[in-house]
Amino acid sequence: MAVNTAQATGTVDIMIPVYNEERALPGCIEVLHGFLSEQFPFDWSIVIVDNASTDATLAVAQELARRYERVRVHHLDRKGRGLALRESWGASEAAVVVYMDVDLSTGLDGLLPLVAPLLNGHSDLAIGSRLAPGSRTVRGPRRELVSRCYNALIRLTHGARFSDAQCGFKAARTDVVRPLLGQARDEAWFFDTELLLLAEHNGLRVHEVPVDWVEDVDSRVDVVGTAIDDIKGLIRVARAKANGTARVHGLPQRPQPRAIHPDAVLSRSEGGLSWQMLSFAVIGVISTLANLALYGLFRLWWPVLAANLVALVITTLFNTEANRRFTFTARNTARGRTHLQGVVVFGLYYAFTSAALLVLHAASPNPPRLLELAVLLGSSALGTVGRFFLLRSWVFRRDDRKDQA
Repeated sequence: MAVNTAQATGTVDIMIPVYNEERALPGCIEVLHGFLSEQFPFDWSIVIVDNASTDATLAVAQELARRYERVRVHHLDRKGRGLALRESWGASEAAVVVYMDVDLSTGLDGLLPLVAPLLNGHSDLAIGSRLAPGSRTVRGPRRELVSRCYNALIRLTHGARFSDAQCGFKAARTDVVRPLLGQARDEAWFFDTELLLLAEHNGLRVHEVPVDWVEDVDSRVDVVGTAIDDIKGLIRVARAKANGTARVHGLPQRPQPRAIHPDAVLSRSEGGLSWQMLSFAVIGVISTLANLALYGLFRLWWPVLAANLVALVITTLFNTEANRRFTFTARNTARGRTHLQGVVVFGLYYAFTSAALLVLHAASPNPPRLLELAVLLGSSALGTVGRFFLLRSWVFRRDDRKDQA
């Protein structure tokens, strides 16, 4: 990604989305304006983004803009935090755009660590995290549980590396975020998560800052309704990844890492066949042992094919994710048919191991349990070899055309 060193002295626009916040807004702007004036080393401005408020919020915002010279107002006729950020961030001419909640729940001492990696070009987006090591939070058990469960769900279903998708304290390089804004569809609370998932999916660097966070119980967030909408959003983004529409064109490209020292002895950045075979074998051994243990457990209650199916489903989920992360790390796993191909490979593997068990039971209606496990072990080993070659040559095959682009 071409880094503009002039961004180090660039401007920062800080957006405050508000909906019916006539009570909280004056205190927010007073505290934030004072902090920025006294402690923030970059050129800045505050933009109050009014989300079609039905109370006196807009009038209060306009009065604050007259009182403070670096405060502006951006009025929208429709509600939605995602809409507010899309419109205000997209219209900004600053080098970096930020947003924070009007209740200032997040400690402002995290603002400089949030924007500095963006201004010097090191990172593309930055987020405050209430769940990262070093963060300190004061909030009720209900929101704590919902937040941790939701972020765990994101990591489980999308393999996300960020820890806190919805902390109201985020920033982005304007030249990077504009293409993402056009791709993100949500206009409400899922917008944050969608933006981050799109960023990671397209190879952008997300910087995470541990923050201090104190809950303001005077919140406009419907926790249960928002959680349901978020789950729907996760499914929608997963579909977009699967069919290829989550790829965003027009993003600046970050250069590949290279050694700075002139006499550095470099290793290969991508594992060859030998590494892939070793990694796959280790993961396969762990998966096979887990499959045998689960199969033996399930056979206490279920017939042979049902026990084999459930054991394979559980271990295949682990196996595929482990191979995606460790074995084929340089392979293209984002192609639209990847998920379908994985199901096909699993089906072939299941059919092969099940056929071996059926042949055994046809030859011996009541085989010893150890013999049954031995047949399953042998068929699993042979199936694993075939699965490796199918994953390597078909599911995770490198897209050479894309690499050359």
